[in-house]
Amino acid sequence: MFADFGIKDAIDILLVAFFFYETYLLMKKTGTTTIFFGILIFVFLWILTTKVFEMRMIGGILDKFINVGFILLIVVFQREIREFLQDFGNNKGIKWIIKLLKPKQRNEVEESVSFIMPIILATINMAKRKEGALIVIQQEMPLNSYIKTGEEINANISTRLIENIFFKNSPLHDGAMIIANRRIKAAGCILPVSQRQDIPKRFGLRHRSALGLAEQTDAKIIIVSEETGKISLTHNGEIFVNVSTEELQQKLMGSN
Repeated sequence: MFADFGIKDAIDILLVAFFFYETYLLMKKTGTTTIFFGILIFVFLWILTTKVFEMRMIGGILDKFINVGFILLIVVFQREIREFLQDFGNNKGIKWIIKLLKPKQRNEVEESVSFIMPIILATINMAKRKEGALIVIQQEMPLNSYIKTGEEINANISTRLIENIFFKNSPLHDGAMIIANRRIKAAGCILPVSQRQDIPKRFGLRHRSALGLAEQTDAKIIIVSEETGKISLTHNGEIFVNVSTEELQQKLMGSN
């Protein structure tokens, strides 16, 4: 039996194990681990009846359930499947390969600094005045669906414009500003709110919305607290609270 076992079979087993492990982590994150184990038991029974004992009648019935059940799972868990694919696409190993194939040139780094500095200056000024702000900076993943929820601006990035948009009497100050391709694309945008249960109660809607988007995309989101004036940043499902100016610049310029 094991005489024909080769490298291809080992890779096949590892890929299946990786798929089930990632699926388990996703189910654990969404609180549906019981469904995951139920699916595993059903698949085990299906393999046992069709492949081992070759029971044609029950095997045929289970085959129909497998075909229909796969479609039902996609419909029921479409949001979770989307998160899984986004997490897989945001894998640090994949990003490292892309970065290795296309290293940044010196002029690109200088352009990044000139692009980031007006955002940082506006953030510092708003934090001093305790003006709430939510600034989204697009990375690799497009944010077109979120841009459409707000008022499209498509303007050059400037410190004064950012501050004016988040001024307390501005009609767009409650939503999020989205910056993409080195331009302010839209303001007053609506972001998905995180459903995590471990978020501290002191965090308001801005922090929860920023964390929600960071869970679904690779965007970097800056939050200025209206109550405390503290600056936070979310990225890759993590939130960094009370960051300094140097930390903010480092995180915005860095790839992690």
